[in-house]
Amino acid sequence: MTPSMLQALPAEHRQRLMRYAREVSIPQGARLFDEGGRADRFWIIRTGTVHLDMRVPGRRAAVIETLRHNELIGWSWLFSPHSWHMGAEATTPVRAYEFDATAVRSMCRDDPAFGLSVALWVGDVLVHRLRSSRTRLLDLYAPYGSGSLL
Repeated sequence: MTPSMLQALPAEHRQRLMRYAREVSIPQGARLFDEGGRADRFWIIRTGTVHLDMRVPGRRAAVIETLRHNELIGWSWLFSPHSWHMGAEATTPVRAYEFDATAVRSMCRDDPAFGLSVALWVGDVLVHRLRSSRTRLLDLYAPYGSGSLL
């Protein structure tokens, strides 16, 4: 499980970020974003679950990870070219905090200490998601046993 914002950000930075939070409800089955789309916001889940998925040529999208309470949805908003690297779909009704990516990136530029905290948090999430993606894709598509580590 990835570190939550509560664990990753110092209290002062967490409070600053939460000033930009907007509470949203996302219905079950709604697509939050698709691979290649513009990454202009991100979310922190309050309740519900979201599947992250990746397109696989010639197959259905592969579910890479299931996100739950206090987990970050989206990291692509922080890195150029600000386009989604995965897709996301609400698998239950979801309540979340939504953040405007442009405003948060601006805060990060204006306050280097805040920016570093956010970058390290999102970086930890990114590393976890890449590992999950690799493991899940090996589980789904590699020959038996090829995903095991020695």
